[in-house]
Amino acid sequence: MSEPLEALVGRLVELATPEPGTTARRLPPERELGEALQMSRGALREHLAVLERLGFLHRTQGRGTYIDAPGDDFVRSWFTISRQLGYLTDAQFARSRMLLEETVAEAAAGLVGDEQVELLRADVDRMIAATLAGDHDAALEADVTFHSRLNAIVDDPILRLMHEGFSHVLRDTIRQRRLRAIEVEEPDGRGVRRTDSVHHAVVDALAARDPDAARRAMRQHFEDWLQLSADDRPR
Repeated sequence: MSEPLEALVGRLVELATPEPGTTARRLPPERELGEALQMSRGALREHLAVLERLGFLHRTQGRGTYIDAPGDDFVRSWFTISRQLGYLTDAQFARSRMLLEETVAEAAAGLVGDEQVELLRADVDRMIAATLAGDHDAALEADVTFHSRLNAIVDDPILRLMHEGFSHVLRDTIRQRRLRAIEVEEPDGRGVRRTDSVHHAVVDALAARDPDAARRAMRQHFEDWLQLSADDRPR
């Protein structure tokens, strides 16, 4: 159905009415749409249902049907189900996320503003404080916020979609690795674990507007995570 569906979307764009100030387009009523497309109502509904499941079509009670850019639900579900089926493995997710985050850190170094640097630094401070206080849920949230904020600086819709998918499917894995770090990592003199403090190296590189240093610091961050995975392997 992919080729007919793609051709249909092209026709829908031609027939739809743009919504001012948004990326959405309002579709004509179903009967009018079917006549314009010379398509039976059953076939039209089947195609529209596929677009709805993919997140490209939204129905609003009392307002109509719209085609628009998808939300994050589709890629989250795709990643999660692919993992459940064994099509994608945790090792593949981990490697792909590392490559994505390195790219984002490097790009962010050329785009970040002073206020954003301070917000990122505050995220790291909250992460460390929560870990020291034993509030692991709060530490996880600060960790997730840090990476989401970094991604938002780059503001690339494709990278953002990938980031949201990885964050969703790996959330439990990240939490378990944070707990594992507490068991195996030697803290510094302040009781801080490297898996938290390495985020400061990323922020310092961003503050210096140094793309290469930002990439290296982010790679070190993920190498530390991978080491935690190695520590879990049977000896």
